Amino acid sequence: MMGELIGEVFGTFILILLGDGVVANVGLAPRLAAPAYNWNTITFGWAMAVMVAVYVTGGVSGAHINPAVTLALAVKRGFPWGKVIPYWIAQIIGAFLGALGVYLCYFDGLVAAGMPNVWCTGPGSVFGQAFWGGTGASAAGAYSLGIAVVTEIFGTAVLLWGVLASGDTKNLGVGANLGPMIVALTVLAVGLCLGGPSGYAINPARDFGPRLFGLLVGTQGLFSGLYWLVAPIIGPLIGAVIGVFTYDWFVTPFLAKE
Repeated sequence: MMGELIGEVFGTFILILLGDGVVANVGLAPRLAAPAYNWNTITFGWAMAVMVAVYVTGGVSGAHINPAVTLALAVKRGFPWGKVIPYWIAQIIGAFLGALGVYLCYFDGLVAAGMPNVWCTGPGSVFGQAFWGGTGASAAGAYSLGIAVVTEIFGTAVLLWGVLASGDTKNLGVGANLGPMIVALTVLAVGLCLGGPSGYAINPARDFGPRLFGLLVGTQGLFSGLYWLVAPIIGPLIGAVIGVFTYDWFVTPFLAKE
């Protein structure tokens, strides 16, 4: 089990190093004119982060790299309940360390910008200032907390549909070890289509670990209000369970038996 936990730490570290890295790149270190860096850059960067992380550690731990995925697999796919909490802890540690990596790579830009929130979703995030037309809490003014939660539930359900389908040999099946790429494309679809209201955390560790790191280095407002708990943590956990149940209600019974 120690190897599996190390795999989850390492995989989630890679996810955040590259995922929060692209957010910092868009917000802090543009090398081209401003229009060249946009929401598409962020969504493609996060998708590639998922692909690399899953390819690197999938053979060790299954590369859950997401507490919501771990919970869903325990609820309906026989993943041992005794491993759920250790996996969650490993994922949060990996996410925290990934944020540290981003901090080291973008230190000069972060300091110059006043240590903005490149770490996690929600009000005050650096892409909120760039794309939502406001600063601080006003950046999320167009969407209520309730809408953000609903979007996280839907987005995480879609993620689970992609994860389950990519590993389902009775479905269309994925050959040539392309499963991680399908999962990455699913994350890309969620970001492009459902990412606006909440920033599509769809992963409690992805949000909470870097949020803790941001608090330690002086980013302001990361734990103001209830957003940090409700949208990026509770929402994805609910969405993942809904995702695995709906896949088994609407898809699994109708697949060929052999």
